[in-house]
Amino acid sequence: MLRDALLALGGSSLARRIATDAPFSRSIARRFVAGETPQEAIEAARVLNRSGMHVSLDYLGEAVASAEEALSAAATIERVVRDVASESLDANVSVKLTQLGQDIGGAFLGRAVGQLLDAAEECGVFIRFDMESTDYTQRTLDFFEECWNAGRRGIGVVLQSYLYRTEKDVAWANALGARVRLCKGAYKEPESVAYPDKEDVDANFVRCMRALLADGNHPGIATHDEAMIRATKRFARDEDIDRDRFEFQMLYGVRRDVQQRLVAEGYHVRIYVPFGEAWYPYFMRRMAERPANLFFVVDSLVRESPLGFLRGGSRDARRRAS
Repeated sequence: MLRDALLALGGSSLARRIATDAPFSRSIARRFVAGETPQEAIEAARVLNRSGMHVSLDYLGEAVASAEEALSAAATIERVVRDVASESLDANVSVKLTQLGQDIGGAFLGRAVGQLLDAAEECGVFIRFDMESTDYTQRTLDFFEECWNAGRRGIGVVLQSYLYRTEKDVAWANALGARVRLCKGAYKEPESVAYPDKEDVDANFVRCMRALLADGNHPGIATHDEAMIRATKRFARDEDIDRDRFEFQMLYGVRRDVQQRLVAEGYHVRIYVPFGEAWYPYFMRRMAERPANLFFVVDSLVRESPLGFLRGGSRDARRRAS
């Protein structure tokens, strides 16, 4: 119920307006969002690279309604691609196709993404097509395959283990030789297309992870769930799969203790670093995904309260959210 409530708030225009106008909301969101500008995202990437982590930069935004908005987003993303290359950062770039005009039309999307991919190829920067709600799953995979068949090889895609279809999609991606980021999924979906129970989502995650590690092309195993992390390590060890053949992927500001531990253990870790003014829906999905994130926010509000005797906050809440 808490997850559903948070997702509903994430889609509420009134809640979004209140949150984005409140200075404390922006302050708290900065744990999970690098900032609103490309410069802030590039600086976050520098810091993470210095700590031994790879990066995926994401300009927040989705479901644009006009060509002008889509072209503006594409220009911002191209700027980030060129900044990554000029600074020799260890970073790739994630994009949402609805932000680049997927709902405007296939021809428009092809032109906008094609120009971006041309710039990325010129700069040697990998582009990941993010996955959105199931309204877009097949359309995204079809567009990805169209780009792949046109000779684009510096691209990858995201698959979500809470969907029934994902095992078949993993087999499809492995057959292509495409790089996949496997995650659980953060959108609210009906039981007709998605597993309603966590244990089923987790079981599908493990099945898909095993197929990707065994037959995939440098997959990204995107999870903060330590049970899933242990399952991945165990399978790689049992099947003698070298650590250079895959990477763990985690979100900026979430389970930083685990991120650092994995790097210390010699695993490749890529941090998904979002930025941009459209931070509110993303922030609410992160709260819905992991209740410990919400504990962190509540604890931060208490510690920043003008009530002096509450400013110490809760150590337990901070530990849960680390």
